[in-house]
Amino acid sequence: MSGKYEKEIITSKRFGEKYTHVKHPSGLDIFIWKLKGFSTVDAHFGTKYGSINTRFKTADDEDFVDVPEGIAHFLEHKLFENEDCNVFDLYAKTGAMANAFTSFDMTVYLYRCSDKYLESLEILLSFVQKPYFTQETVDKEQGIIGQEIKMCQDSPDRRCYFNLLRCLYKNHPVNIDIAGTVDSIAKIDADLLYRCYYTFYNLRNMALCIAGDVDEDEILRVCDEQLIPSKDIKLQTAFPDEPEVVAEKEIVEKMSVATPIFNIGIKFPPFSGKELVKKYWEAEIAAAMLVGSSSDLYREMTEEGLINSQFSFEVFFVEGVFNFSCSGESEAPHKVMDRIMSKIEELKTVGFDRKMFEMLKKSKYGAMIRDFDNSEACVSLLMNSYLNGTDVFYFIDAVADISFDDVTETFRQLFDPEKAAISIIEPNK
Repeated sequence: MSGKYEKEIITSKRFGEKYTHVKHPSGLDIFIWKLKGFSTVDAHFGTKYGSINTRFKTADDEDFVDVPEGIAHFLEHKLFENEDCNVFDLYAKTGAMANAFTSFDMTVYLYRCSDKYLESLEILLSFVQKPYFTQETVDKEQGIIGQEIKMCQDSPDRRCYFNLLRCLYKNHPVNIDIAGTVDSIAKIDADLLYRCYYTFYNLRNMALCIAGDVDEDEILRVCDEQLIPSKDIKLQTAFPDEPEVVAEKEIVEKMSVATPIFNIGIKFPPFSGKELVKKYWEAEIAAAMLVGSSSDLYREMTEEGLINSQFSFEVFFVEGVFNFSCSGESEAPHKVMDRIMSKIEELKTVGFDRKMFEMLKKSKYGAMIRDFDNSEACVSLLMNSYLNGTDVFYFIDAVADISFDDVTETFRQLFDPEKAAISIIEPNK
């Protein structure tokens, strides 16, 4: 079987680092980053299946299929239970720390260990490929996840953030909480779980990423033994048309908070592939110059008591979604928004400070390089690069090659006050 491997060494001349990409005969993409002398091994086994993937089609479907929100997260919970035992009991015997997460665009099963990484790899590959659902266990899980959803709805910060997404996006499923709703998960049954599992947990839609002081041949031996070949089912995903304008300018709710909290966002047009990576870093540095802790506006609003140390910003993307947002506490959230929008217009006229740009670029580049000293960060870089259709070193090269003029132009194009919205949670009074 090993003779059928399609193997490529991905090398960076700039950093002197390299990792291996193997296209396994089973259909799985395998990424192995050997980190000599590291004491820990991190492994991620992930699928391109997250909360936004509620509409899909395979070769066996005449038309696109719609499934309930929250099913990807529900499936993640159920895979840890098999017919014989709880998966965590198996990991306890190898000493590995195991976990999983579902995000907007992926589901990942992972472990970290200091030894017995091959035994832990066998467990990982085995249980993820062996779904076991019954209607009885599904009914039980609906109650558990239903409680989790209610707890999330009671979180002011989470409520504020998803209200912002509902402001920015009218149709895209990113505006639904990752866990779904109590009503949506009530529609899930065992047959539907199996349908989604065999659609998205096809190895041709998945990747195994491992980083640490590992033996590549031994990893591939375990993969040869454990992986069940998957046929190409011609999987397609689809999203509803999304207008360029925001769905709503503002959502205000009242909850048990001491001080009003806010999320302010600007909707960007979506990009993909290498262009998205480039635009992401340009927008990230532009946002830091606008409202980052080194910016004039951050200092001014802090001195005036408009914001405090809870203030932060983010540039975020998944398929069909790209935006800037900032969040924090303030007695005058609308004033914070007005100041940010005014500063955007001012900076488009007077321009950015070139010295600040150079400082931020070096800082972000340095942070990325430091990630090479962390196996957990390396394995995350591998998985994220796979999802984005790029490689790890392009992601970092994009930072190194970023120019002042590019950042300025991206700021002018993307940061449009007309496409801004605000979400506020006010105290109950």
